[in-house]
This record gives sequence, structure tokens and C-alpha cells, in this order.
Amino acid sequence: MKILRALLRLSLFGLFGASWLFAGVYLYLSPNLPDVATLRDVKLQTPMRVYTHDGSLIGQFGEQKRSPLPFEAIPQQFVEALLAAEDASFFRHSGIDIAGLLRAVSELVLTGEKGSGGSTLTMQVARNYFLSLERTFMRKFNEILLAIEIERALDKREIFELYFNRVFLGHRAYGFEAAAQVYYGKSISELDLAQHAMLAGIPKAPSRNNPISGPVAGKQRRDWILGRMRDLGYIDQAQYSAAIAEPDTATHHGEQLSFSAHYAAEMVRQEMLDRYGMAAYNDGYQVYTTINAELQQVARKSVINGLLTYDDRHGYRGPEQKLPPLEGNQRPENAWLDALAQTAVIADLLPAIVTEVDKEQVAILFADATRDKVLWENGISHASPYRSENAVGPRPAGPADVLAVGDLIRVSRHDDGYWHLTQVPAAQAALVSLRPDDGAIISIVGGMGFELSKFNRATQAQRQPGSNFKPFLYSAALESGFTAASIVNDAPVVVEDSSLDEGMWRPENDEGKFYGPTRLRWALTKSRNLVSIRLLQQLGVDKLLDYVARFGLDTSRFPRDLSLALGTHVMSVMDVAAAYATLANGGYRIEPYLIDRIDNLDGETIYKARPLTVCRGCEPASDRPDTAEELSMEEILARAEPEEPELPPAPRIMDPRVNFIINSILQDVITKGTGRRALELKRSDIAGKTGTTNGPMDAWFSGYNTDVVTSTWVGFDNYTPLGRREFGGTAALPIWMDFMREALRDSPQTPRPVPPGIVSVRIDPDTGLLARPGQANAIFEYFLKENVPGRASQGSGPGAGGQGTDELLRDIF
Repeated sequence: MKILRALLRLSLFGLFGASWLFAGVYLYLSPNLPDVATLRDVKLQTPMRVYTHDGSLIGQFGEQKRSPLPFEAIPQQFVEALLAAEDASFFRHSGIDIAGLLRAVSELVLTGEKGSGGSTLTMQVARNYFLSLERTFMRKFNEILLAIEIERALDKREIFELYFNRVFLGHRAYGFEAAAQVYYGKSISELDLAQHAMLAGIPKAPSRNNPISGPVAGKQRRDWILGRMRDLGYIDQAQYSAAIAEPDTATHHGEQLSFSAHYAAEMVRQEMLDRYGMAAYNDGYQVYTTINAELQQVARKSVINGLLTYDDRHGYRGPEQKLPPLEGNQRPENAWLDALAQTAVIADLLPAIVTEVDKEQVAILFADATRDKVLWENGISHASPYRSENAVGPRPAGPADVLAVGDLIRVSRHDDGYWHLTQVPAAQAALVSLRPDDGAIISIVGGMGFELSKFNRATQAQRQPGSNFKPFLYSAALESGFTAASIVNDAPVVVEDSSLDEGMWRPENDEGKFYGPTRLRWALTKSRNLVSIRLLQQLGVDKLLDYVARFGLDTSRFPRDLSLALGTHVMSVMDVAAAYATLANGGYRIEPYLIDRIDNLDGETIYKARPLTVCRGCEPASDRPDTAEELSMEEILARAEPEEPELPPAPRIMDPRVNFIINSILQDVITKGTGRRALELKRSDIAGKTGTTNGPMDAWFSGYNTDVVTSTWVGFDNYTPLGRREFGGTAALPIWMDFMREALRDSPQTPRPVPPGIVSVRIDPDTGLLARPGQANAIFEYFLKENVPGRASQGSGPGAGGQGTDELLRDIF
């Protein structure tokens, strides 16, 4: 009896002592505990995601892969799997599991090391959000106290959600939704029971138990959790047996992008970094761009196909590598597959190694160890050898003339279903497409493939535009009193140039011919270099530089000499496209932009683009084009005061009449000039201009209708020539056509209205002056009202001669 009383007293004293100890520790530690209420407003490190305008994911940037979900979106089956793995009594306890804690504490006191676990999910939340990972008695007390406070401040669903979204699960995945994407390429709601159990087993040892780094340990942990789920009544025996028998299919999945638009996504990353610093990577911004998902894919395909077509014309350069033959019984998996694994897929061109060569085909090995063949007639016979940019060798007689065993090559599957020998083009290309009325970037491609080169040739490359620049010279001339019918002599020009060895610059037309007196319309249509130089001589270099500065171009690096007429300065493809947007929209300056809006992690819009936007209704009535619409007096009065535009109006920088005339000339480029290949599009509303520089080293085509403006460029990064038979119309125009065929599919063919102050009169095509009555070869030409030319007897000049304009118009009409 005395022993029992002694034991009872000891127990009571022990209980009181433990209570006093706990109270003392609480009083000591509680003032320094963090405020658990901050968990309600916790910001998880969440990567930035970049979307097209219609919501397709094209980029993800951040140190941690994370996709937070609310509790309501977490599958119940996974909730049960995690409870079975970590804390079966989670929804019943108040933050701590006494039995588990006593066991863990006793082991820590007796051994100084942590043995079995005693942490509840709530305690793990306390540790993950507030504490370090050191294994000490004091940290454990802090963890317990914080767990109690967390249970007081938050409900169970909120605590579970915090754990679900924060825990590290290997391979840079934080949170279970991100882990589902990394390991299975699916949302957690799409996974089955076995996969849920596999994920639930990772937190205990993320490096050892994840299904990629530790498939055996991971499966053992998975099977144990499935058994616990059965024992706890979450699943029945049949479900358990089926899940146990299921092989795991986890593989590493990268960013689950809708399609490749890496150049656009990288531009967004750079702009977001400028705006928000390193927070751009961690604060969960969702960036919606102006990119059209469908047209972006068309643009990429157009650039790739255009480069492959160019490359085919210039011959096969040989395999990327020549691997040594296999020795003895060495298997390909031990040598060739290693080489294939280290070779990236570029623009859908797959690497393969030739394993056999015979008379009709070659056998090939892919990186996934599958095998196939490339037929001679369908896929190899075209591969004449490259000699130079101007020459190819003789057509090969058989596969052995082209390939050998061990060659690492590129192949692509064509529409005929067969593999074809190909190669990564050495040339590069870029495409920029804008919405003319506000500068929204619809599509942008900065090269053959981001995997090959991250250098963005659409924005970073500075190349000579060549004749692509001529429309702006001719526009400046028209605003200075020249007309589309003004005559300039197409004859040799010799200019002193001390930078040249002979001290003289003797420019030529592309054909090397001279055509004599030429109307400006025809000179621009046929891209006559010598007329352009003489026109700039008469206009003045400074006047042209002042004029093009209106378009937002940086003229500080433009040459201040006559070579400017031939586009010898450098511009980016983006700059060219933006300048052509002014030609497309009727004469307004816009600024290209890519980010349409930015949402924060809570889905709130924190930025919305307000681009300069064409507002034709904001112009004075006298500046608007004539229309056939008849208005009542009430309607006229109602329209007299236009509504305040929602967006800042784009400034007008071109006389609308000059814009109309230049547009009509650039339409002639399509119908009669260097862009005639575009007639295949069968559209009457497109206009554009080719461009080719000396060498030729750069090939351009820029063109538009009122809805879309697009510029394309082709060239070598190292400034080597494209080949003497390559021009803007052969290398760049086909890319533009392939893209615009789809971009204009839903765009109506709407003729441009004639602006006030434009007249159309019959002229003599040889003199540019008014035609004689009844002249058989007379043609119509547009003029600014004040610049209508006189008749031959009255002379000619940049403006009208002889009679006053009003008197001439009375005679004409």
C-alpha cells in the first residue's frame, strides 16, 4: 500500500512538474514565436507563367516549380493517401499526437538523435513555414507550440492546403500539384490511386522516395501506404490489389507548354525582370501576351519551312558527326545512344545515327532506341553536295555517296509518311507580325530554334534593310512636293567615297542595267537603286533623316550620305515591322508591345496595357476619307464631338494622302514588281516591298493589309552571302506568304477609301505630265490636289507647272 501511495505521489509530482515545465517553456518561448496569423496571407514561391492572348501556356520561369491549389480542388482520394502516409488522425487531433510525441521525445532525450517520427501535418506546417530543419529539443518544443497556435488560428482545410502546396517533393517540385506535373505530366486530379499513393510517400524522404531518383524505395513506400489505406478503410481489397500490381510510369516531365514560342516567352521574362526584379520569378505572376496562339504556330512553321527550302537549294553539307564504328560486341546502346542523348531536337528535326547502308535505303537508330529506315528515292536522292553558296555538286548515285555507318544525321517525317534526310540550316530567319492599329505583337519568331540559339534575331539583330527602306524615302519625297509621276533619270551615279579603295562609289541596279527617265511609281515598284539615289540627292539627306525620325526610328547611327537611299543603315526586324505598321494603318505611329495584362497570384489584374491606338474618329472631319454615307443634320451634330477615346490616340505622322499613294505603289509591287510571287494569295488588298542587300547578305519582305503587318528576314549570323540567286523575293517572301495565307484567312478584302485632297488624272507615262486629249497610252495616277502636273508645254517639276491647280482641275473635270 505504501508503495502504491509513493508511486501515486511520484506520478502526481511528475505530472505537476511536467505541467510546470511545459508552462515554463511556453512562457519562455511564446514571446519569440512568430505570428501564425501570417499564414492566412502567406505567399508561396510560385513561378511566373506566360500565356498567349487566348490562354495557352508558352512559358514558365521560377526557381521552384509550384502550382498551388485550394483544398476544394484536391482529390479526396489523394487526401486519404496523404493522411494514411503522414497523419491518420489529422482531422481529430488538436495539432499534436501525444503518443507519437512521447515516443519521439524519449528517443531524442535518451539517444540525442531523432528516431521515429511524431510530427503531425500541423507540426510539419509549423516547421516548413517558420522553423529550421535542425533536430534539437528546443526546435521540437517550438514546433509543438506553433502547431497548437496554428490549430487555434486556422481550420483543418486551411492547414491541409498549406501543407499540400508547400512541401518539397524532389526535382524542384514544391507542392503536390507541381509534383504530379513533374513526375506524370498531369494534374493531380487526373492521377489514379497508385500514383496518388506514390506522391504521398515522397515527403518522408524526397530524394530517396521520389519515383525517378529512387524507384525501388518509392514503390516500397507506395505499397506500404496502399496497405495503410486499406487498413483505415479508405479502399477495399480489390482496389488495393489492383494498385499494388500497377507498374509505376513516372518519368521527368519538363514545362507542360502548349507549343513552342520561346522567343516571345523570353521577351516577357526580360520585361518582367525589369519591372519586378527577382520577385518576377517567385510571386506567381500570370502574364497574358498579345500573341495569337494559332498564328504563332503558323509563324514558327513558316520560318522553319522557309529556311529548309532555302537550305535544300544549296546542297547537303554532310553529317553533324561521324562516330567511330562499334568495336567487337559493343552494343549501340553503350555508344551511339549516348551521342544521341546529348544531341538536342531542333525545330522538330530528329537526330539519328546510320546503322546500315545498302543500295535502296539506310537503317537509322533514334535516341529512344527505336529503329527505322530512310528510303533512297523518297528521302536521300535529293541530297546533292554543297560546294558553295552559289554551287552544288552532282546528284548522288546512291545512299553510299551520301551517308556511311556511324553518321549522326537529321531526319524529318514528311506528309508522305516517309523519313527524309535533312539538316539544320546554317542560315537564320526572323518574323514579326503586328496589329497595325495598336502595335500588338501577334507573332514573333527569332530564329530557327531556341534550342539552337537563344539570340533573338527579331529584336536583337541589327541588319541592313536594303530596299525595304525605300518606301520611307519615297514617302518623304511625296510630302516634299514630288509626285508618283515625277521623272528621275535611271542612269549611272558616281559618288566620291574615301572609305573605298578607289575613292569612288558606283552603285548599280540589281540587274546591272539602266533604264533612263523613270516615274517614281515605277522606280519603287521595280526597286530601282539609281533612281532612289538621285531622288535622295534632290531631297537631301537631312530632310529624310528628320522625316523617318517621326516613325520612332533611332537615326543617330544612320549614315549621313546617299547610301541611305539603299538601306545601308541597320535596323531590327521589329523596327521595320513597326514602321510598316504606319503604312498599313493610314499614317499613325504605333509602338509594338507584347504584354497585354499581368495578373497576380490571386487572379487580380495589376497591369493592363494602354497602347497608342489609332482613333480615326478622333480626327477633324476634314482629314477623314470621303465615304458614300449620307448623314442627317442630327447625325452630323451628334458626331461633331467625338467621344473621349478609352486608349491614348496614336499620333498621325504621315499626310493621309501621301500614305494612300505610297500604299497604292506598294500594291503595284505585288501586282507588277518584285513581289509578284505574292499574287498566289489571290488578294487585292495586300501591299509590300522586297529588300536585298549587297552580297546578297540580307533578304527581306515586309507587307500588310489593314489588319496585319508582317516583316520577314533571312540571312547568316556571320554576315556571309546567301548566294547570288537569292533575293528578298526568293528567300524572305515565301516565308511571308506562308504566314499571311493563314493570318489573312478571316480578314475581309476592303479597299481603302480615298482621302480628301487626292485626285486621279490621266498622265503621259513617258513624261509624267497630263496626257493629251485622246492620248492612247495615257494612264491614271493619283496626286495631291495641289501637286497635279501641268501639260508638256507648261514644263514639269516636283509640283505642278504653268497653270494654277484650280484652273487645271477645271480643265480636267
